[in-house]
Amino acid sequence: MTEALLTIQQLNKTFTSSKGAVQALHDVQLHVKEGEFITVIGPSGCGKSTLLKIIAGLDAQYTGVVRLGGEPIKAPGIDKGFIFQEPRLFPWLTVEKNIAADLSLKQADVRRKVDELIALVRLEGFQKAYPRELSGGMAQRVAIARALLRSPKVLLLDEPFGALDAFTRTHMQEVLIDIWQKNKTTMIFVTHDIDEAIYLGNRVVILKPRPGAIRNIVPIDLPFPRKKSTTSFQELRLKVLNEFEKIEELELVDSSGI
Repeated sequence: MTEALLTIQQLNKTFTSSKGAVQALHDVQLHVKEGEFITVIGPSGCGKSTLLKIIAGLDAQYTGVVRLGGEPIKAPGIDKGFIFQEPRLFPWLTVEKNIAADLSLKQADVRRKVDELIALVRLEGFQKAYPRELSGGMAQRVAIARALLRSPKVLLLDEPFGALDAFTRTHMQEVLIDIWQKNKTTMIFVTHDIDEAIYLGNRVVILKPRPGAIRNIVPIDLPFPRKKSTTSFQELRLKVLNEFEKIEELELVDSSGI
């Protein structure tokens, strides 16, 4: 068995509020191989974003084991790229300078890498453009390129296409698959969209809420490029939907006190 790049064992996370302790994640177990594309889906409040922040090192207040490349994750670092729901670009910097971020474009190796990433995310000709001159999809492509600049071991994406219109979202899914296939970067992608989860992922991790825990992991064996209209895609969609129905049934039972 190939050793996992990311190892999560017995992960538990509890928040303390004015109403008392609330368990956000319970006994999460997940192993991700290098080069995998994992999508994470579940109802609101199931801990998807919390899980991503823990992997990113943005939240260290948990119990259990979380390792990347065999090393415990204790803090943010260049080995972990993070894409938020919005691009968070610097409005006073051009596309190429946003990608370079804290690195100088005068360095030949940085300039070369930035040019390669601009081509990878399909933004040739927009190097000198400012964020105000970009569409939402283009801005997210800049954010992805910026996250890839230091060649992270894992790229974490927290619903990055959620605010885009349907056409742009479909286009961005295709762009991201192209990036993943060319760059071989391990990706963990959080979404609310079942079709998006199946379209992108090698495996779909389904979380249930209260507390957040893995309900099931569905392998996606469809070859790329994928078509959402095929029978095999729709069968997988039905399988994931059935898991959501079971989650809803469990919540009804819990709320009724049966």
